[in-house]
Amino acid sequence: MTSIEPMVSLEKNDRRKISLDSIQQPIDAELAHFKGYFRGAMRSHVFLMDQVIQYLLRQKGKQMRPILVLLSAKAAGGIVESTYRGAALVELLHTATLVHDDVVDDADRRRGMFSINALWKNKIAVLLGDFLLSRGLLLALDNKDYQLLHIVSDAVKRMSEGELLQIEKARKLDIDEATYFQIISDKTASLLSACTSCGASSATSDQATILLFREFGQAMGMAFQIRDDLFDFGVKDIGKPLGIDLQEKKMTLPLIHALGKASKAEKKRIIAIVRKKGKSKTDIRDVGMFVESNGGIAYATEKMMEFASEAHQILNRLPENDARNSLADLVTFTVTRSK
Repeated sequence: MTSIEPMVSLEKNDRRKISLDSIQQPIDAELAHFKGYFRGAMRSHVFLMDQVIQYLLRQKGKQMRPILVLLSAKAAGGIVESTYRGAALVELLHTATLVHDDVVDDADRRRGMFSINALWKNKIAVLLGDFLLSRGLLLALDNKDYQLLHIVSDAVKRMSEGELLQIEKARKLDIDEATYFQIISDKTASLLSACTSCGASSATSDQATILLFREFGQAMGMAFQIRDDLFDFGVKDIGKPLGIDLQEKKMTLPLIHALGKASKAEKKRIIAIVRKKGKSKTDIRDVGMFVESNGGIAYATEKMMEFASEAHQILNRLPENDARNSLADLVTFTVTRSK
């Protein structure tokens, strides 16, 4: 398999070095404040819970979701106190889902560190996830942030439905392109859309503006997930094993498109490999070569860039400022990242 090379970025961003540090520059002070705010939001008076939470905080990654909330608020009018609550609400939800996912997947690692369930077993991991969800709900309710709560609750519903639809299709292996887009819209894009919606709604009451930010987050989320799915077919340094989607019988866009181009016999052969419980490195390599030779990688890359272009076009309808420009850079970073 060949690696997926970073693509040229869109519009004016293609001549600049884009990093998360440069993207978050307009909100450096606010992000630093949020980190302390978030630690406070997670605090528990139960020693064991607090001990687990302190370990969990050391695992925090790029914090892209809080960055999205803060940048959206600043681009929409300005960061206020409810913006921090929106960012904390989204991050609490996201963290809870990751903890629960590790239990479901029986995963023992998260970002190179032992997972919560690996160190404290499943019961404590599930209870931690429940605690984080409840902290998010109470944070919103105690401050009467009903709109933020509605936005995030809708994302939780969609994420659950998307996950279940993917599980259903993994059993039958009958997923088509439209179903794939529905799954990633619900599983991934819904949360990024919630981030941009929460940020905008904390800064403005103008529903047309909030809608634009919601649509922006949705388009960016679609591009983000397709990029993630492409990693399974070529890029190694991504924090997850190469071929993990295939091992879990997940039918992603590169594979779906390639199967649609294959002969009946070839399609049957590849589906038989995907159905296998324990796939060898040779199996993974064979599927990867099949996907590439049948245009799956090129097609998925094209679709990803279409969603990225849509996100840029939405941003162009908003007043220009440093935060909006950073959101545009974040889209470019999303589709050119190597992990």
